Amino acid sequence: MMRLARRAGLESLVTRFLTVPGGAGTNAAAKVASIVAGMLTGADSIADMDGLREGAVGKVLPGVKAPSTVGTFLRAFTFGHVRQLGAVAARFLVALAQLVPLLTGHDDHRDAVTWLDVDDTMRELYGYAKQGVGYGYNKVKGLNALLGIVSAGSAPIIVGHRLRKGAVTSAGGAGKFLADAIAAARRVGAGTVIRCRLDSAFYNHKVIAAIRHAKAQFSITARMNKAVQKAIGLIPEDTWVSIKYPKAIYDQDEQRWISDAQVAEITYTAFTSKARKHQVTARLIVRRVKRLNPKTAPQGQGELFTVYRYHAVFTDSTEPMLIAEAHHRDHAIVEQVIADLKSSALKHFPSGSFNANGAWLACAVMAYNLSRAAGVLAGKKLGKARTATIRTTLINIPARLAFSAGSYTLHLTANSRRERPFLTMFDNVQAPPKAA
Repeated sequence: MMRLARRAGLESLVTRFLTVPGGAGTNAAAKVASIVAGMLTGADSIADMDGLREGAVGKVLPGVKAPSTVGTFLRAFTFGHVRQLGAVAARFLVALAQLVPLLTGHDDHRDAVTWLDVDDTMRELYGYAKQGVGYGYNKVKGLNALLGIVSAGSAPIIVGHRLRKGAVTSAGGAGKFLADAIAAARRVGAGTVIRCRLDSAFYNHKVIAAIRHAKAQFSITARMNKAVQKAIGLIPEDTWVSIKYPKAIYDQDEQRWISDAQVAEITYTAFTSKARKHQVTARLIVRRVKRLNPKTAPQGQGELFTVYRYHAVFTDSTEPMLIAEAHHRDHAIVEQVIADLKSSALKHFPSGSFNANGAWLACAVMAYNLSRAAGVLAGKKLGKARTATIRTTLINIPARLAFSAGSYTLHLTANSRRERPFLTMFDNVQAPPKAA
């Protein structure tokens, strides 16, 4: 996998764009490569990087830097250096996309929709020594990571990331972030139509303006304010369409599994309190579910009539109503990516320095995308597998090291279930480049 990273130009990109001064920035390419390689094996702290120097691993991966050296390197980062490493991560992903079909299906379906899902998450931290720590939207103390992921019938890849202070609002700076993420999605091979999916925390006119200015579409969960509630009240009762979910969905508000709902839509103009140039007219697609849990019903609502809970989506999608509503629910894919990162490299933000943690996030994103590329090259189910599965199948596997005739040979376990996917990936990585 580090051979694949080298083919994608990871080390050369770091040498070209990252300018950490002094002794801490010496040989930055090897230090970044050491961090990414450690994260691929499951390292979630600076100390875990020493796993690459144990046993015979150092003979296979020479030049791995010690954890103390890596820690000094990360703590030397300023905000500008974090942005430089972010530029490296963006260019590294573009190079990977040129080597590996990360967004499958676009070679034959250039008109297919590419989904850009944006969401933020709080990484809980303890103590008072870490810079930028604060209480976020979920009352958890920590740092806030904003992520943009792209998918198109394929496993998601991360095209944008930003580490923010814990007390920031979800939509803070989201407009600029979306513009950059949409541009990045196009550079990695997105189709003609890019549709951005976001939750209600990003429901404001600046976010929608940024999406439209970038010539993309939006699908945003609308806040249930008085204007939206009034619009829902105008929907004729005979226009509601019943739907049945193929698989039951767990409703957090109702605290139960639901398998049916009703959907309707109405044309709606949002942000009417703003200047006319900021007002947006589009479709309001509403899903309603019967309240069967008495504890969740509003006070004063009796049992003489049916009480519903509403979920509204504001979108300029041209898809049929039921398809557009179903596609918006797939926004949950971003939660899977967040869970994936939190179970690996983002299990901790390891430093007290805010900028060091920003650099750690950039390396975690590069390791994630590199794992996705390796999974695609290994074929079959690994193309959409979690990175933990890729790590178990392709990286953390036993081997015996032999030295003969001046070279090392790795003898892997024969007839193992890991043998075929590993060799498939190995052959694809070692294959000569395609003719121009």
